[in-house]
Amino acid sequence: MTTGTAEVLRPGDRGYDDARQVWNAMFDRRPAMIVRCRTVQDVAGAVRVARERDLEISVRCGGHSAAGFGVTDGGLMIDLTPMRRASVDPARRRAYVQGGALLGALDDAAQRYGLATTAGNVSHTGVGGLTLGGGMGWLARQHGLACDNVVSYELVTADGSVERVTDGELFWGLKGGGGNFGIVTGFEFALHDTGTEALVVEATFTGAARHAAMRRWRDEHLTAPRQATFTAWSAPGTLTLGYVWVGPGSFSPAFLQGGAVTRQPMSYLQLQRREDSSGRHALRRYGRSHYLKSMPDAAVDAFIAAGEHCGAGLQGYGGAIADVAEDATAFGHRDTMFEFGAGSSWTDPAQDGARRAAARAAAALLEPFAGGVYVNSLGDEGAAGVRRAYPPAKLARLTALKDRYDPDNVFHLNQNIPPSAARFCRTPPA
Repeated sequence: MTTGTAEVLRPGDRGYDDARQVWNAMFDRRPAMIVRCRTVQDVAGAVRVARERDLEISVRCGGHSAAGFGVTDGGLMIDLTPMRRASVDPARRRAYVQGGALLGALDDAAQRYGLATTAGNVSHTGVGGLTLGGGMGWLARQHGLACDNVVSYELVTADGSVERVTDGELFWGLKGGGGNFGIVTGFEFALHDTGTEALVVEATFTGAARHAAMRRWRDEHLTAPRQATFTAWSAPGTLTLGYVWVGPGSFSPAFLQGGAVTRQPMSYLQLQRREDSSGRHALRRYGRSHYLKSMPDAAVDAFIAAGEHCGAGLQGYGGAIADVAEDATAFGHRDTMFEFGAGSSWTDPAQDGARRAAARAAAALLEPFAGGVYVNSLGDEGAAGVRRAYPPAKLARLTALKDRYDPDNVFHLNQNIPPSAARFCRTPPA
């Protein structure tokens, strides 16, 4: 069935089951209706239909929400995936990206001209979800977060109207406030002359050598060139320390000494696909995350211990991320030093309890050193997680925006910032 240019799918229709699949296979929800939108008018019409019929709205782009927010149970799912075009004006260094595009489409279009903008570490992530939550990636230390590079948004609001947002309070809120204020159907990004080269360098350590090596790694992060994003991975008995370098030039940090070192030159496009997952909609996933604003020796020890529970990683912040004033965008905690994450993926539902417990145990070891969290890394933490993502003054400002643009909390399947008085309140997923 079609309405306007959109395709409407209902249970039993061909393509319905494929359309409702999301990245985290723990969520197997069944919308009453899936509207596969091709234009901004389709999206606006779908919002109006949902409101007329009192149906819960979910919005699917890449479907990468850890909590499965892209698909509603019994409501109306707005599927943006047909709106996946990305185009580039190389003379103006601008990218124009539809709301359903994946990061790979943005990267492909920009790299034809040796250009790029900050985009996450997995090419099949949706541009929309990543950018609206802030948007960390390998270029962030050089050029800021994805949201810092947005020039304009095309937005469908809760009443089904369409706005172009280029400044003002709503522009501020869209830079890190998530999908709380509407559905973004188009982004305009500033691009940067990054070239097409990248390099991944890693050194693996075992036993007692891990602790001293990681302290050197931590200390060198403070003075590293902005082209380098430091990374760490802790697993049972091993610690891998390294960095990702984007662009020309070289870097030889001392922390590599004593480890088993690998150097992998690659293109930027290969880097962006390096962490893509095969069978990506068949895996069950769970993780926990923290921001670390400092990393004392006790936190180094805790990170190494966390890897004994499940895989635990760190990614370096600083540089251009911290250049932006804290109150300039809704994105919070710009003084973060490292982002910590622990978790895993699996296929057997019988492992759900053990896998969740392992991630929580690993994260608990770093909790004494935590100073906030990345909203895009939240899962089932609910309102407590949202309060960790946004400092109190910022959360109050976001609530005022919600009161203005979505007082009925129509857009609540997200890391929700509820209005002062809401008809819908999100229930944390099971």
